[in-house]
This record gives sequence, C-alpha cells and structure tokens, in this order.
Amino acid sequence: MSKDKLYIFDTTLRDGAQTEGVDFSVSDKNKIAKILAKIGVDYVEGGWPGANPIDTEFFDKSPDLGSTKFTAFGMTKRNGMSADNDPSLSPLVNANCKTVCVVGKTWDFQVKTALGIKNEDNLNNIKETVKHFVKNKKEFLFDAEHFFDGYKNNPKYALTCLKQAYDEGARWLVLCDTNGGTLPNEVADIVHSVSKIIPGKNLGIHAHNDTENAVSNSLAAVLAGARQIQGTINGLGERCGNANLMSIIPTLFLKKTFNDKFILNIKKDKLASLTECSRFLDEVLNRKPNKNMAYVGASAFSHKGGLHVSAVKKDPKTYEHIDPKLVGNHRNIIVSNQSGRSNILSRLENYGVKIDSKDPKVQKILDEVKGREFSGYSYDGADASFELLANKLLGKLPEYLKVKSYSVNVQKSQEIKTTAEVTFLIDGSEIKCIGSGNGPVNALDNAIRSNFKRVEKYYKYFSDLKLLDYKVRILNTGTGATTRVLIESTDKTGKSWFTIGVSQNIIEASFKALIDSLEYKLFKEKAPANINEK
Repeated sequence: MSKDKLYIFDTTLRDGAQTEGVDFSVSDKNKIAKILAKIGVDYVEGGWPGANPIDTEFFDKSPDLGSTKFTAFGMTKRNGMSADNDPSLSPLVNANCKTVCVVGKTWDFQVKTALGIKNEDNLNNIKETVKHFVKNKKEFLFDAEHFFDGYKNNPKYALTCLKQAYDEGARWLVLCDTNGGTLPNEVADIVHSVSKIIPGKNLGIHAHNDTENAVSNSLAAVLAGARQIQGTINGLGERCGNANLMSIIPTLFLKKTFNDKFILNIKKDKLASLTECSRFLDEVLNRKPNKNMAYVGASAFSHKGGLHVSAVKKDPKTYEHIDPKLVGNHRNIIVSNQSGRSNILSRLENYGVKIDSKDPKVQKILDEVKGREFSGYSYDGADASFELLANKLLGKLPEYLKVKSYSVNVQKSQEIKTTAEVTFLIDGSEIKCIGSGNGPVNALDNAIRSNFKRVEKYYKYFSDLKLLDYKVRILNTGTGATTRVLIESTDKTGKSWFTIGVSQNIIEASFKALIDSLEYKLFKEKAPANINEK
C-alpha cells in the first residue's frame, strides 16, 4: 500500500515572532533556520521582507538551507492597485527565495469590516496576486485567513476564495484557524468537505492554540485530507501560540495511525534532534523551557511514584508511550516522599553508583528523604541536592566547604545596602569572606566567590559558575513560617542543576541552597577534599 506524502512548514521566524516578549535578531533567525533545515522540514518561513529592517536584511542575506525551501510572507495586493504596481509585493518578488506565502481574507465578514471592500473585489485581489507570483516563477501558497470561521458563516464564498487561488496556479491552499476557536471534529468535517473541491495534496492546515487544540486540529486535518502542516517550534506564537511541531513531528512518525499512511521528507533518525531543537530555541530567547511539554520536555518521561518506577524498570511501555531516546530525551526518576526503594536505586544507577538492592543504606537514604520532605524539603525539583545527600549517606561525599559562621546585614539610608560575611575552615585555616550585593543571596554569593582567591584549590572551580534563578516559597503561614528556597545554577557546560534549602529563616534557607550549589560544582569537578583535623 502506497503512502501519501506529508509536508512540514515551519512558521517560527514569522508567526512565532509575534509572541509577546519575543524579538529575533538576524543572527537568531539564521541559527534557528539552520537547525530546522538540519532536521529536514520542508519549508521555513523567514518573515516579511520589506515590512521591517530585520526581515529585509535576513532575506538580503538568505541562509543556505539545502533542500528546505526558504519562504517569504506577505499579503494580497491592495484594492484598486495592480499587482505589478503594488509596492508591498515587489519585495516578495525580489526576495532571495523561490517560495512565497501570501495571506488573504476568506471570511466575508472580514472582507466587509476589515478591508471595507466588496466580496468580488477581494476575489479579484486574490486572483491577480496569484497570477503575479506564478508569472514571476514563485511557488505560491495562499494562506486562507479565518478560513474555518468563514466557512461556517458562508461556505460558498470561503470555497470560492480557495478555488480562485487554486485555478490561478497556487501550489498550496492553507486553511487557517486564525483565532484558534475551531474544535477537532469541526476541522475534520470542514477539511473533508473542502477536499472534495480542492485536492488534498494541495491543502494545508495552520492551527492556533486558543482552545489547546492546535496539535489535535492539525492531526485531524491530515486524517481528513490535508497534506501540509504548519506550526512552530515549542508552539511559539501570538496569544496561546501555534501548533507545536515538536509534538506533531514525532506523532506522525511514531504513532501507527499516521505512520501506516504517510511519509515525510524528514528522516526518522532526525527525530533524536527534536529535544535539542526545542531547548535551543529557549536558549536563544533566554526563556525557561516548559518541563511538561510532550515528547521533548524535561518531565515528559519523569516518574515519581514508587510503583510506577518498579513497573517502568520491568517494562518501560507501562508508563512511557515511546522510548525517550527516539526524540533525544531521557527517562528521569524522581525522588520524593512518594518514592520507594526502586526510585532510590534507579537514581543511584543514573549517578553511576553501584549498590546491592538489599543494602541497608538504600533504606537509610529513603528514610532520610521522607523525613526531610516532612520538614519541607522537596527533592523532585532539586536533583543536585539529592545527589549530594545520597553520596553523603553512602560515605562517598568529601568535605569541601566547612562553615564556621556567617552573617548578613541589610542597611537602609538613601538606598538599601546588603553585606555578607562568611568564615570557612579550609585545610585547618580560617578563611573570612566579605562581600556585598543587591540582596542577601547575591551578597553571600559574591562574598564566597570573590574572596576565595586565597584558596586556589577551590577558587578556580567557581570561575565559570553562574546562578540562573532563585525561587522562594512560603510553606505555611504565620511568623514562624517555613521557607523553601530553590536555586538554579549553571557553568560553561551549559547544563544546569537545582539545589534546595529549607528553614524558618529565609537567609538560612538561602544559604543552605547556595552552599549545596557550590559543593555540587566541586563534587562534579572532582575537586580535592578539605583537610581538617577531626
């Protein structure tokens, strides 16, 4: 049985750029376009040349994307002006790319209220725009804006708009759920009806995520006849975002419903690049990755309950719908007060620690974790602190930073000034560290790292250490409330780790999390132990 070909069209650099707080530089666009081409998507929409300096420059110096089609975006010609004379179309014709995607109205309500023209004028604008680009040897995609709303309001007119573009040579007619309000059953019914007029091999779907159905709508459209899917990396986009290609692509490959019927130009071995691609975009945008994202999220294959962990160890398919490695992700066993011995053993195995499952130290670690979580700790989000704790209880953690005392002072005159002092016992000597900062944690961090130059054996390990994030959570109310602090740190490897501290005193909780972060850095770098007489 022959399979139909599906095409993937990425709109991250144009539609994704409409996300609140997102601004791509030309350099950013180049990097993202190249990683998409490396995966093998069929089209990369680069932006709107002529609309702004960044997009114009990007198209002037268009990247080499190999077989991936670099695509320019624009809109249909203005009413009352010929396509040849419309200044908004000439940058698209002259753009250094062979493919153009042009948006046009297909909802008669919008034709009247947004464009203020007659339905017949809109049809003529679509017709003349397609003719113009086909004449100039451009592969043409018609982006049918608000198509599903238009179809529900006036199906005859919406279809006529599509037919006008198709008859003039448009390669693709892309059905847009522009406000994201259409549901999967509606998408399936409408696409099926449209495919009786326009061949499915010429139909695409562009779904927004305002009802959390963009991925479902895209897949429903494919099953109903569409053969192109548009979306973005991580579902980036205006309002609630677009269809998430990081979910759609692996679903097409790994789920029998689609794999039995369709083929993609993307090679299956490129699936393992998806997690890297997802996190690369977040790195470029300086955004915190969504841990709960399907397939590529850090928590996508995390297991917390002891019974779940035991089952996963015996047969991963029990709680994992695919092998995480297929998409470049990995299994993560969480340690918490819901853990059993299986969680502890699995986590120790990840650290390279070999231990007999019947060793009493395993139960000791489990009891310690549950006891600490009763007092406010939560190790399911603080892997580094758990690794330190486990190795300490196993007798495998050297002593590094022995604290004799510390203090933090906050003064307010014209401005707030925070200073910190920490005294360590290192190799039998007292090392006093003093520093200031814009808050207690920053002051403590500066005090320790800027004054450790006298202790060369440790100072060199901290030169590339960065604190990325600091979170405080109050666990109960009242003046004696317990505070939990979580610190995220990173270094030149680019990998981050999380440490935790808990106390009724916020400074103490912060200091514990900070010291854990520093000690974890020393532990993973195999720094020499602190030598103090016992």
